[in-house]
Amino acid sequence: GTLCRTKPTDLVFIIDSSRSVRPHEFEKIKVFVSRVIEALDVGPNATRVGIINYASAVRSELALQGPQSKAALLQAVRRIQPLSTGTMTGLAIQFAISRAFSAAEGGRGSAPNFKKVAIVVTDGRPQDGVQDVSARARAAGIEIFAIGVGRVDMGTLRQMASEPLDEHVDYVESYSVIEKLTHKFQEAFCVVSDLCATGDHDCEQVCVSTPGAYRCACRDGFSLNSDGKTCTACNGGLGSALDLVFLIDGSKSVRPENFELVKKFINQIVDSLEVSDKQAQVGLVQYSSSVRQEFPLGQFKSKKDIKAAVKKMSYMEKGTMTGQALKYLIDSSFAVINGARPGVPKVGIVFTDGRSQDYISDAAKKAKDSGFRMFAVGVGNAVEDELREIASEPVAEHYFYTADFRTISKIGKKLQMKICVEEDPCECKSIVKFQTKIEDLINSLQQ
Repeated sequence: GTLCRTKPTDLVFIIDSSRSVRPHEFEKIKVFVSRVIEALDVGPNATRVGIINYASAVRSELALQGPQSKAALLQAVRRIQPLSTGTMTGLAIQFAISRAFSAAEGGRGSAPNFKKVAIVVTDGRPQDGVQDVSARARAAGIEIFAIGVGRVDMGTLRQMASEPLDEHVDYVESYSVIEKLTHKFQEAFCVVSDLCATGDHDCEQVCVSTPGAYRCACRDGFSLNSDGKTCTACNGGLGSALDLVFLIDGSKSVRPENFELVKKFINQIVDSLEVSDKQAQVGLVQYSSSVRQEFPLGQFKSKKDIKAAVKKMSYMEKGTMTGQALKYLIDSSFAVINGARPGVPKVGIVFTDGRSQDYISDAAKKAKDSGFRMFAVGVGNAVEDELREIASEPVAEHYFYTADFRTISKIGKKLQMKICVEEDPCECKSIVKFQTKIEDLINSLQQ
């Protein structure tokens, strides 16, 4: 609405409709394009949209000088049909340089106030070169976002995209989750004074707008951590006694490069713990078609040793038996014989990237009935109904989903605080902290 106005931009979508893209998957691309368009401030003097459809040949579906009402743009998207031949991505980018962004086609590149942006969506390895032509496009002032799907070649995406690559390269496991990227692009094109109106910007609690910028803040009783995003709720919190077990999906769909990101996710959470015999203990279990205990609770007495063991963990690379893994968590991981401490809170963090190949309902219910606090983290093709079934109540606070493995660190930040055990407000240190806060407030009033 009035809170978001997109900076005047010449935006061209370059979409892959090669034979590897099935008809129902191509419909998902069209939905993604439509959702991005819906959030734009479009019009002849605002943002203009063009669409290039390519396979072995290139077809202009919509020129920048074409009808630019939102209704006309969405109708043009609905009419697009897949070409279903090869994958000439370089040819499509060259077409964008020479035709789509040209003044003859409605491009406004000569005007300094107008940006030129191309969003390339592809699911395969191109049959021609993209490095040189992409460099020419960037040199011509075109900002390129590259979205890869499924078995795409990641090196190709990096060759195409503008710098910084972290902001311009995106990957999703399948077309069924490409819609998850919609918000990123809605935010990328949005220029507002009230930035917090477009999202929380990963602020854990409160987003505060300043003119053209934002900062994160915390509610009363919380303090902002050094990362500028998360909040600390309690002095004793993460230092309190806790038995924490990670249940990690090592199925073949995760892929080796993503498994390394999962390890970093685990160690990110371990970093926030106070590890000792009297405070936090950590265990780790990996599962695929079978279940393997990597190390039990209490085996390692320091964060350094836990993180080293996580880094050494090898990838199982088979199926996805989440139900079997949950049963192992209940029967073995939280057993006293495996290092669990009676009377200490038990927390399980289940990480998965796909649908379970076995039945999870009974084991998920038993884990929660046993008093374990269960968090469910899903990526890519994870099934959100399964995540909710695993998660403790309130479910919205105990399950997380992201389309892209590279964004799991954001989930890690949120989890760091959610596993916090609240301090007792009647403890001596809590009373002293409260008294100090009141004295500071009185002094500031007197001044």
